[in-house]
Amino acid sequence: MIVTSSTQHPNSAWVVEQTKVFLDQTMNREQKPSIVMHDRDTKFTKEFTATLKAKGVRTNVLPIASPNLNGRVERFIQTIKYECLFKFILFGQRHLDHVVSEFVDFYNGRRSHMERDHLPPIQVVPEEVPKLNRDQIMIRSYVGGLVQSFERRAA
Repeated sequence: MIVTSSTQHPNSAWVVEQTKVFLDQTMNREQKPSIVMHDRDTKFTKEFTATLKAKGVRTNVLPIASPNLNGRVERFIQTIKYECLFKFILFGQRHLDHVVSEFVDFYNGRRSHMERDHLPPIQVVPEEVPKLNRDQIMIRSYVGGLVQSFERRAA
């Protein structure tokens, strides 16, 4: 997921600016974006389409009342709301942008399935599990301590 800065009053100029940031962040990827799907909000203007077209990206307008066609985005919005934003009292736009950025970094790179290259959890339970002392365990905190991971310290 890629997120950009927030605003209290989104308009078409803000959407165009965020589109430029998105394009800058994705143009060095091996698989560059070729289509951007969006709803029918009036903020997606001709300038928005022209900005994408200049970089060789097509737009695809979703049909009316079709949230299921944008399921990945809808799922991420639900995830960030319930697993992150509902657990903080946010003190302004800078704080919101920081919390969202931290969560997206965690979401994109540190979730357990991400650590295993999208493999499912280990299904086989070992017969004997070695016991570790607390000093052999390293705790890493993400998103202001909201999420923690536990790792064995290097020998």
